[in-house]
Amino acid sequence: MSIRPAQPADASAVVRLLFDAIKDIGYQLTGAATEQEVVDGLTYFFEREGNRFSYTNVLVKEAEGEAAGMILCYHGSHAETIDKPIVDRLRLVRNDPSITIDKEADEDEYYIDALAVSSEWGGRGFGTELIRAAEAHGRQLGYGKIALNVEEYNERARSLYGKLGYTADKQTIINKKTYVHMIKPL
Repeated sequence: MSIRPAQPADASAVVRLLFDAIKDIGYQLTGAATEQEVVDGLTYFFEREGNRFSYTNVLVKEAEGEAAGMILCYHGSHAETIDKPIVDRLRLVRNDPSITIDKEADEDEYYIDALAVSSEWGGRGFGTELIRAAEAHGRQLGYGKIALNVEEYNERARSLYGKLGYTADKQTIINKKTYVHMIKPL
């Protein structure tokens, strides 16, 4: 059981976990109407470099040879660049050149965009391991702060992040929902 960088071949398992983590935001960012279309759109991006959902931004928790969990992170200063392919494709799909997407990450933070553990592997601390791996990766890259957004009503997750040293600093709106932005020095 280890945590490793994702590879394009991880697409089917990781994209399913990614969809579980972002749900309705996946519809917004792909312009898809069905779950399968969202999964197809996320797979398209996961298998390519240079975008938010790329395998290059993902760490995978492996258990018994399978992807049991994933964490997707990037630095906020890269957000505009890695969101551009997503916005471009969304504008094409929706035939609307004015489409923009919500900014989730601040410019000065290593941002945890998505975290998910397969239900069959839940309750074993894999989520915490992935968060700690992301923190270590952020430190290794020389970043001084890590952050995430958690849905306002998700007390369980907010409590877990609090125990891991994250503190709330503001509220953000993503896809018309309120999130609590939480930060931690690295």
